[in-house]
Amino acid sequence: MVSGPLAGLRIIESSAFVAVPFAGMTMAQMGADVIRIDRLQGGLDAHRWPVTATGESLFWAGLNKGKRSLAIDFATPEGAEIVAALITAPGPDAGLFLTNLRGRGPLDYPALSAARRDLIMVSLTGTRRGEPAVDYTVNPSLGFPTATGAPGSDPIAHVLPAWDLIAGQMVVNTTLAAERHRLRTGAGQLAELSLKDVAAGVMGHLGIVAEVLVNGVDRAKAGNALYGAYGQDFLCADGQRIMVIGLTDRQWRGLVKVLGMTDAIAALQTRLGTDLAQEGNRWHARAEITALFAPWFAAHTLAEIAPQFDAAHLTWSVFRTFAGAVTHDPDLSPDNPMFTTLTQPGIGTYPVPGSPVTSTAFDRIIPTPAPRLGEHSEAVLADILGLPSGAIAGLVDRKIVGVLRG
Repeated sequence: MVSGPLAGLRIIESSAFVAVPFAGMTMAQMGADVIRIDRLQGGLDAHRWPVTATGESLFWAGLNKGKRSLAIDFATPEGAEIVAALITAPGPDAGLFLTNLRGRGPLDYPALSAARRDLIMVSLTGTRRGEPAVDYTVNPSLGFPTATGAPGSDPIAHVLPAWDLIAGQMVVNTTLAAERHRLRTGAGQLAELSLKDVAAGVMGHLGIVAEVLVNGVDRAKAGNALYGAYGQDFLCADGQRIMVIGLTDRQWRGLVKVLGMTDAIAALQTRLGTDLAQEGNRWHARAEITALFAPWFAAHTLAEIAPQFDAAHLTWSVFRTFAGAVTHDPDLSPDNPMFTTLTQPGIGTYPVPGSPVTSTAFDRIIPTPAPRLGEHSEAVLADILGLPSGAIAGLVDRKIVGVLRG
């Protein structure tokens, strides 16, 4: 029996790609019973890269751990009716629906809420007008690639789907807030958000909108420098590259001390007529500071630097590839209690993460594999809708429902 803060809560998910699957997985890792509704041929992201040599999607397996799978042709009237019945099935812990796929007819909010007045539906769109969008289109439209990378370089699109991931967490927050509202009032709701609005909101929260309108600044590329303070990458004597941070006063003073640059920084302050204890002044003087620091790093290897920086509790990191991180960072291995070695059918055995949250009230739920397409079709239809085995067999024969064979 799965325990966790959301144990007993049943969530129906019709989704693809990152944000909503990530939201559903997050709630599954808190104990919710999350049921994916997919087409008979699989979801739009069923083969999204990275994939194995046999075409199994590592992406899909990663974002759907711990869920159940119902494969159904909901483009047919009978299939849509079954999905609608599943979404609106009775029970105080049911009636929650997450989607980023446009529902029509019996699967749109008016029809679903007519069948269950307290239905909670959380819908993510690309833009607030309903246009399609992904991270790789939202980022350019809002200006982030033009502020990313080395000065003079072409715009750089970030490989991390930041807005998808933030939107996914906002879907979780919105769902749980709506469920709390329903507990208090008995009322359901349609809650909508868009990927671009999530990004635009963050842009405003971080002061970037005001920076343009109040300060008249269109932020330029600054390479790996930490904007507004001091942070810079350095090449070490052995060819390793590291990032060091001097954002806070403690970080800055510690870095200067370990590098033995106290007198040199004092002289630089005098020459520039500025106080480098102020983080903004460190930003303006970053080129001069880096010119002082770079020879020190060029004369030391990572093996020499690491123990000194760690002993001084500096904020720093080595640059790695993905493969280097997976191979060398214990936080990406079973040494980290968040990870569990799991066998994913069709793929193999490897460590996968559970929830990053630890709690005094609940044990961390051990991750379970992502479902195979249609793996739980029969159980979902029997247990939730009460369909007899003969009726389910008929649906399978008519190719309305798909089940996992073998």
